[in-house]
Amino acid sequence: MLTVISPAKSLDMSPVDHSGTEPEFSADAIRLVKTARNLTLGSLKSLMSISDDLARLNRDRFRAFSAEPDGSTVKPAVLAFDGDTYQGLEARTLDDDALRWAQDHLRILSGLYGVLRPMDNIQAYRLEMGSRLKTRRGKSLYEYWGDTVAKSLTAQAATVGASVLVNCASQEYFGAADRKALKLRVITPKFLEVKNGKAAIVSFFAKRARGAMARYIIEHRLTDPADLLAFRAGGYAYDPDQSTPDAPVFMRDYPTS
Repeated sequence: MLTVISPAKSLDMSPVDHSGTEPEFSADAIRLVKTARNLTLGSLKSLMSISDDLARLNRDRFRAFSAEPDGSTVKPAVLAFDGDTYQGLEARTLDDDALRWAQDHLRILSGLYGVLRPMDNIQAYRLEMGSRLKTRRGKSLYEYWGDTVAKSLTAQAATVGASVLVNCASQEYFGAADRKALKLRVITPKFLEVKNGKAAIVSFFAKRARGAMARYIIEHRLTDPADLLAFRAGGYAYDPDQSTPDAPVFMRDYPTS
């Protein structure tokens, strides 16, 4: 199986001992950065729906982005992203063997880099996949990436002998994987919280659970979709009554603390 997750807006670029690899689409990242550099602060603020301070931060990031970065300005993606999904994944506590396995079986979808392996080096950036950044390829990043993301995922799945993709990414990011070009069965786990007898998706918890599911797959080196159903991290349990083969549902009581 191949698993995909979303990136995070929050970053931790502090140094680590791990060396990284070169992203497959680093040339595309450079092209997109050059486009973003031409935007005014107001345009960046509007594009990303962010504050003045964040617009200035990301303008400075685009200006500092280098085609040939040195080791002090890059970090492996899975160790640099620091949002809710990555709190569930806890990649910093995975051993070297697990990280090596993840390098072949986990992919991070990115508005700037397209598709990242866990240990691919990234520079500090923020560019959501849903951004309507105009390029020569179209009016959005979805149009820019076209079928590139899907073809990359399909090719990597073939490399590891996988026919199934476990989608632990958000709708925004998985929307970049053209389904006609994606020659894989897609399984999308759903994580629900039960409160006062009612079940609902709570974004904060669902993001963490998707990261925890990715970790579960990595730790146990899962290759059979049936093994996903044994996932129990964080108190979740598989609910067969609410599930379909391609959308397994995991439920738990709403946390009180």
